[in-house]
Amino acid sequence: MSRFANQLGIYLSLLIVGGGAGLWGSRYLEEKQTIEPSPILPAALKQIPISPTQATTQNRNFIAQAVQKVGPSVVRIDAAREVSQSFDESFGHPFFRRFFGEEMPIPRRQFERGTGSGFIFSNDGNLITNAHVIEGSDTVKVTLKDGRTFDGRVLGTDPITDVAVVKIEATNLPSVQLGSTENLIPGEWAIAIGNPLGLDNTVTVGIVSALGRSSREVGVPEKRVRFIQTDAAINPGNSGGPLLNANGEVIGINTAIRADAQGLGFAIPVETAQRIAEQILAKGKAEHPYLGIQMVTLNPQIKEELNQERNVEFSISEDEGVLIVQVVPNSPADRAGFQAGDVIFKVGGKSVATANDVQQEVEMSEIGSLLEVEVVRQGREEMIRVFPGEFPKK
Repeated sequence: MSRFANQLGIYLSLLIVGGGAGLWGSRYLEEKQTIEPSPILPAALKQIPISPTQATTQNRNFIAQAVQKVGPSVVRIDAAREVSQSFDESFGHPFFRRFFGEEMPIPRRQFERGTGSGFIFSNDGNLITNAHVIEGSDTVKVTLKDGRTFDGRVLGTDPITDVAVVKIEATNLPSVQLGSTENLIPGEWAIAIGNPLGLDNTVTVGIVSALGRSSREVGVPEKRVRFIQTDAAINPGNSGGPLLNANGEVIGINTAIRADAQGLGFAIPVETAQRIAEQILAKGKAEHPYLGIQMVTLNPQIKEELNQERNVEFSISEDEGVLIVQVVPNSPADRAGFQAGDVIFKVGGKSVATANDVQQEVEMSEIGSLLEVEVVRQGREEMIRVFPGEFPKK
């Protein structure tokens, strides 16, 4: 099955200045600061630092109104993590050997620093950002648009969805209004606010380009997210900042870009971010239901190729559906009786057409609660009752 996965390989950059996807450290930011604005970016998508306007309310367009509404809730997050220890060779100097009698290098701690974005979602100081922005940090520096700075405490991170929650000790803070992606359609306006390349409080505008992009399509198959795609100009440092609709409501968290393309940015839907944030606030961690199956979306071509594969121990008669290729030993699926060769067509009473549909329905189930899955096995429909477990930690 590896050749199918290989066809889907994509280069990806996580959007943190100096962090994520090999961008940790100040050198990347310094180099970017010396580069002229890219001439290949469409003029409409150039990034414009937010500044107070003297225009009257009547003269402001909907973008300016959204920015005025949300801008004060968008923060800059500076994080540092210890990555290694080097040794100070000066410890071998004769001056030190007089005391220690031998050369003993002094361990010197080394840190990497990165900058990203976030937004306040409750006026008592709870912030949402990306997990990769604060990876390896227990505390971060949070800077508000009005210049105030706070020490932020990391309440929890979830690498599976790349969502994290940070707490600052403050009250009466400006907070965002959370929207919904339920009725979102491609072509709607999309507004991004963040701190790309160290340029604080920057706003860009574009459209919603597509919905439901799978983690594999985006290039992060280990995540469990169906991304919003946008062409609003976003860059390293935008990570964790909000993606807004025309009403100034948060519809997503800007998270990733295609490193080999232009105008291909991806955001985590607000519903996913809100659900994970609420779990972190309530339990200190996020929980993800898990069955323990490897699956692929069937089509006639994949059916034919798998039926010709010598290492496959089952034959496939279905042209569509979600084929279980392998069942993880001693997993909830294994204990429930799933078998390689089963074709899933319903999960929890809902029809599913793709592997992403199955993953989404499992993600919305509850750990330890009964989940009914309907499959076709050797031409017969069967109902399998399974109790999802917690996604195993690496």
